[in-house]
Amino acid sequence: MNHWIILPILLPAVMAPILVLAARHDLVLARVLSMAAAVLMLVLAAALLVSASVQPPQMYALGDWPAPFGIVLVLDRLSALMLVLAALLSLIVLLYALGGWDGWGRHFHALWQFQLMGINGAFLTGDFFNLFVFFEVLLIASYGLMVHGGGALRVRAGVQYVVVNLVGSSLFLIAVGLIYSVTGTLNMADLAGRVVEVVDGDRAILHTGALLLLLVFGIKAALVPVHFWLPGTYGNAAAPVAALFAIMTKVGAYSILRLFPLAFGEGAGLSAGLAVPWLLPAALLTLALGMTGVLAARSLTQLASFAVIGSMGTLMTAVGLFSPQATSAALYYLLHSTLAAAALFLIAGEVSVRRACGDRLSPGASFADRGLLAAFFFVAAIALCGMPPLSGFLGKLMILDSARGGANAVWIWAVILVSSLLCIIGFGRAGSTVFWKSDPAAQPLAVDVSGSRPRSVLPLVSIGTLLAALVLLTAFAGPLMGWIEQAATQIYQPERYIDAVMGEAGGYE
Repeated sequence: MNHWIILPILLPAVMAPILVLAARHDLVLARVLSMAAAVLMLVLAAALLVSASVQPPQMYALGDWPAPFGIVLVLDRLSALMLVLAALLSLIVLLYALGGWDGWGRHFHALWQFQLMGINGAFLTGDFFNLFVFFEVLLIASYGLMVHGGGALRVRAGVQYVVVNLVGSSLFLIAVGLIYSVTGTLNMADLAGRVVEVVDGDRAILHTGALLLLLVFGIKAALVPVHFWLPGTYGNAAAPVAALFAIMTKVGAYSILRLFPLAFGEGAGLSAGLAVPWLLPAALLTLALGMTGVLAARSLTQLASFAVIGSMGTLMTAVGLFSPQATSAALYYLLHSTLAAAALFLIAGEVSVRRACGDRLSPGASFADRGLLAAFFFVAAIALCGMPPLSGFLGKLMILDSARGGANAVWIWAVILVSSLLCIIGFGRAGSTVFWKSDPAAQPLAVDVSGSRPRSVLPLVSIGTLLAALVLLTAFAGPLMGWIEQAATQIYQPERYIDAVMGEAGGYE
């Protein structure tokens, strides 16, 4: 077994209590430990990516209990890619938080580590029950980060977020119970072999459980009609928290990509393609609603929140096609949309502490670093709207190409192109209002509303790094897509995943 596989979960799980016990009264020490953990996590994730690139899927059995009886972690190209994305995003956004945002409340860095533990665990786990466990770790840590800094709006949005996710957790348990009742397993690889053996009388129960899981993952991915929690949650969170949350919706997308091609793919018999009739229409509606929200946004954070919803619609449109070509386009777009959305939330955060009217889309007085932030916003807008030459354009182009010739090609092309136009108009209106229109009667910001924090260049460096990553994503799209295409092919070869997990099961039937 590759014992390194457990370290992305173990590292933040150990670091979080260390931060609570040893650095709860020393912010400088907390920052040093948290940054060291973030750098180490990125190095570890990169090493696992290299390992996944040269080896078939690998399993780690906790306690050396064989599957399907024991808890297993599985590393393949898809999970390794998501680990690297989470580690990279965490490191860059944490750098931004060191500019003063992490001092707004207590235990920020410990909660940050618990959040990473939940995210990494969700990407690595090989069974449903532990996916539920890591979802709960995500929920608890994200609620603490959500209300970081206090305020009535954050608490109210946090309560709504918790209630929605608790409902999702309840549905998750019901779905797992239904699936277990007819298959006798919670192991994903084992389930893939048992789906075809389910008798016709029990197949309706299996399908009900699987579709409930699709609904739960849809909540995490903010798909219509269970998207309503996202604008309030992301829009009221502190800027670095909202930026980290940009990968939270991707956990839902990852879970759909992990489960349905594996257990309900072409080899699932009567259960094959179970999610297809539901996922694609929901994705297109999500895309349309998200970009309409961009057009109607009243603040930069609200604009970014609806842009996340719209980008998830684009991403899930590609996922809903369930083909290697569409999935490779989806994975490339997933990388792009996560980094671009995080950059936009950070830009909104910097604007909000520099203007007397915050990040509202209304003319105001000139503010510090206006020209630089305007340039940052312009690059982020180009990326999120999918305009050339950045990675958003390449991602959408690949998604459109993957849909060409399909039964729903006309709808997909029409919705993506029209929504892109709405996005351009919305971002154009927002940028011109905030950065170029002036109100002669407006007063400049007299006091730093962030709480007398010293001016730091770290937030601007962090934003610039995210935008530079988008440029690199564009410049190296060719070799990157070659790697991603192999990852997508691996997803649609479930036998390799099953062999890695069940190969040590001793011929279990």
